[in-house]
Amino acid sequence: MFKDEQRLKVWNEIRQHGLRSFAGLLPEEVFVQAAERARVRLGRSALSLVQLTWLGIGSALHGTVSFAAVLQFTLKLLEDQLDWRPACLGKSRSKEQKKASRRRSKHDPRGGGATKISEEAFVQARRRMPPSFWVALLMILGERFEQQHAARVRWKQFRLLALDGTTINLPAWKKLRDHFGTAKNGKKSKHQTQARMVMLHLPLVRMPWRYAVGPLKQGERTLAASLLGELLANDLLLLDRGFWSYGLFHQIQARRAYFAIRLPAGIRWRTVKRLGQQDRIVRWKMPTGPRWRNSGLPASIDLRVVRYKIPGFRSSAIVTNVLDPQTVSREDWVRLATETEPGDERLGVGLYHRRWEIETTFRELKVTQGLEGSLRGRTAETVNYEIAGHLLLYLLTRWLMVEAAAAAALDPLRLSFKRAMEELHHLHPVLIAATSERASRVLLPRLLQRIAEHQVPSRPGRHFPRPHDTKMKNYGCGKRKRPHKLKRAA
Repeated sequence: MFKDEQRLKVWNEIRQHGLRSFAGLLPEEVFVQAAERARVRLGRSALSLVQLTWLGIGSALHGTVSFAAVLQFTLKLLEDQLDWRPACLGKSRSKEQKKASRRRSKHDPRGGGATKISEEAFVQARRRMPPSFWVALLMILGERFEQQHAARVRWKQFRLLALDGTTINLPAWKKLRDHFGTAKNGKKSKHQTQARMVMLHLPLVRMPWRYAVGPLKQGERTLAASLLGELLANDLLLLDRGFWSYGLFHQIQARRAYFAIRLPAGIRWRTVKRLGQQDRIVRWKMPTGPRWRNSGLPASIDLRVVRYKIPGFRSSAIVTNVLDPQTVSREDWVRLATETEPGDERLGVGLYHRRWEIETTFRELKVTQGLEGSLRGRTAETVNYEIAGHLLLYLLTRWLMVEAAAAAALDPLRLSFKRAMEELHHLHPVLIAATSERASRVLLPRLLQRIAEHQVPSRPGRHFPRPHDTKMKNYGCGKRKRPHKLKRAA
């Protein structure tokens, strides 16, 4: 990518105004470290990787406007302030520069004024943005967050994580349909172009930690396997039952990490030891078949099975490789949301059912923040760019909520994400036009204070009626599943 020091300086100044809300969370060294880790160059142009990251966040923040409008949004707000003058704009260009500009394409970002960048130039630069840079940026931000708020992500000696997948509805463009595929079932979603996303998530703060996006035909377990290599020793991973897999269990265990998952039907094993009432250790042998015969995995795995029952539902069980009951007792696993809602300050309550926090994250990301319905790209690269921008915006907003909760001595899960986004939108134009001193001393503390004012009330045991929960589920090809919820007696 070409160098253009004049426009780089101007757009750095514009970016510093546009990212005022997250200035303390995204310092310059974060981008430098991400580039070093991804082994890419940041660039020295008006569309360097730093500027493209900022524009990705801006595209997610202003989901109702076009890319061209996002490019000029901050600039227009600054130009409306009478005392604002971008650096180097007053300098006249030499005759050689003027002559060279006449030979350039109309899509060249160096052409025209120092603040002029065409949408086509932005599209070309974005296409060259490596996905590894987004991954490295997310990793570094996660590491910095854990350094500052380590106690917020831990339960006892474990770092608590959750894993689940979802689908993202995409625009019905041919290139997207050919790359990602379409849904084959469901009355509403049939023939809908969709991408599949799997996320590793910090449930105690509802913050994304790692993610993978792929075509719809790519299974969730396959995408999950690409993420599990990032696990660290003493991580405790809460899994959805759809990720039941002998291979994934051994992959987690090989990282010296732990997992917990609900027991599906039809699993057979041998009891090795009874730890107490409805609590035992079992030995599960490797499934038979050509897939496992030459896999090189151990012939069996020891698991702990903790059974429980909620009134009105069929009995269920939690399966984990945390075998010592002194480390995590049966009561730690089975104190459910009937006693306390996830997000309660008592961090030892309802451990497995904190997995549901990731479902809330998917809803906030896709609906409240507007990921679904605001994607404007027509190619797979563009969509991946927009999704990365949305995830980064969600992570930074959640980080602000944690800081607001810490300042007010609150649980961050008790704060409203919707209201936090509204406060962010309301103060965004004021932050852009404010001086650096006023923004850091007055406006940013005020933003955190306002975010902390919007608390979600605690409602233990609250649930919403789902009329189909008591009906047998038919998956086709003779496969049926009994409902977990029992019918009430008339």
